[in-house]
Amino acid sequence: MPRLFTSPRARFVFLSVSTTALFTAFYVAGPSLDKIFARINEEVEQHSRAYETLADASKKIGHRLTGSPNGAKAEEYAFNLLKSYGYTDVRYEPFEVEAWSRDTVTLQVVPNHSDNYRDVPVVSLAHSPVSAHIRGEIIDVGNGLEGDFAAMKDKIRGKVVLVNIGLSNPTKGARNLHRSEKTALAIQYGASGVMMVNLVAGNVLLTGTASVTGKLITIPSVCISLESGQAIRSWIQEEVSPLQAVIDMTNKSRKIRARNVVATLRGSDLPNEKIVVGGHLDSWDLATGAIDNGIGSFAVMDMARTFKALKLKPRRSIEFVLFMGEEQGLLGSRAMVQQLKKAKQLDQVRYMMNLDMVNDPNGLNAFGRAEAVPFLNTIGAAMKQAVPAFANEPHNQAGLHSDHQPFMLEGVPVIGMNGHLDRSVLDCYHADCDKINLVNADQQKNTVRYGTMLLYALADADNIPTRRQTDLQTRDYLTAQGLRTALQIASEWRWKE
Repeated sequence: MPRLFTSPRARFVFLSVSTTALFTAFYVAGPSLDKIFARINEEVEQHSRAYETLADASKKIGHRLTGSPNGAKAEEYAFNLLKSYGYTDVRYEPFEVEAWSRDTVTLQVVPNHSDNYRDVPVVSLAHSPVSAHIRGEIIDVGNGLEGDFAAMKDKIRGKVVLVNIGLSNPTKGARNLHRSEKTALAIQYGASGVMMVNLVAGNVLLTGTASVTGKLITIPSVCISLESGQAIRSWIQEEVSPLQAVIDMTNKSRKIRARNVVATLRGSDLPNEKIVVGGHLDSWDLATGAIDNGIGSFAVMDMARTFKALKLKPRRSIEFVLFMGEEQGLLGSRAMVQQLKKAKQLDQVRYMMNLDMVNDPNGLNAFGRAEAVPFLNTIGAAMKQAVPAFANEPHNQAGLHSDHQPFMLEGVPVIGMNGHLDRSVLDCYHADCDKINLVNADQQKNTVRYGTMLLYALADADNIPTRRQTDLQTRDYLTAQGLRTALQIASEWRWKE
């Protein structure tokens, strides 16, 4: 999933606090960050294996769909790679999932009471029903936001809604919803099916989950191209009688076991405190998932390699995690959080750092935790000193829809890095063109170098200013970050009025 955040990223301003004073506050012992960062920079520049291992895995494995034979191969590849880097504490953390996979799907558009069918290229969105055969009038709900559905609430029941995956000509300040949330709204208003219009030109079809829970939904949800969406909207205007959609699909769903892969670097004097750094290893099945999320997961593994190569021994433990099941509903990260919660170990996680489609970072993201801003400002300044090309543009905005979310909903502090991907790369998101040719090796190397610096600074700090929030603090934090509505749509808002 990209991490198509439901809130726009917001920048914050550097605090007028002396860098020297802040370094004194947080780093009173051990080698200075500038020396460590210089060593990290040199090691990554000369010996990074992130691009090479991603290219190798893409060639040998192909896609990395959770629950498939390819997914199991990817888990084994990651396990063996981390072992080869010198990690003795590498383990599988298995979890059971309902594994969805596509089978057949067709979409035909036809005027009411007519047999003049027009075939439309289509891809099923994940967690659509195992079998669906529907015919219904097409209702255009535009961008598919809450207001769009509410404005047509009396017209939707029993119809097939046509909605944009992204935002087309949005009103100022409008925030997009995830495709799963738009599908949830369609179900809530009684629609019989959903057609999502991809807004990328070039007849690009994408996949991804249409379920907010990771479980099967009750109506079929499909993706059509921008060009098909434009044609259907034109036909709606031209036809005297209502236009109808006929969706026939079959899919597969079965219980399987998947595995997160975890390598632990034990802390030198605070081993029971840990930083979790992760990226999802799984991908969808239309391509190899080089961008989503090969660039992130293989960067995580190369960060692990860098720590071993330099014999870095930070104060806190680090867990390098390759999550499976992210694309099908954050399944691996949910399983890990539940396991930590059951063992009463969530308080030991001082930070969760997630790399999902992170590329060529330009700044650190405090994820809405104001108390972390001075701390991260010092780290960002040290990173820029080590690598002047690092833009060091800070951010302070939380978002949803990736493996940090289960941690964040339990009050665990989250940290991120903001970067960029070219438009031509983003256009292949979840599509059959997401392949290794899209990956920029130098930019991925930057992800490794900056990620390793940030990770070391977190793990070795004398004091981390953030703590796990209480339940009520978490509620207020999520509300302040503008995430309440999206979580309510997803039935993940656990607080009562």
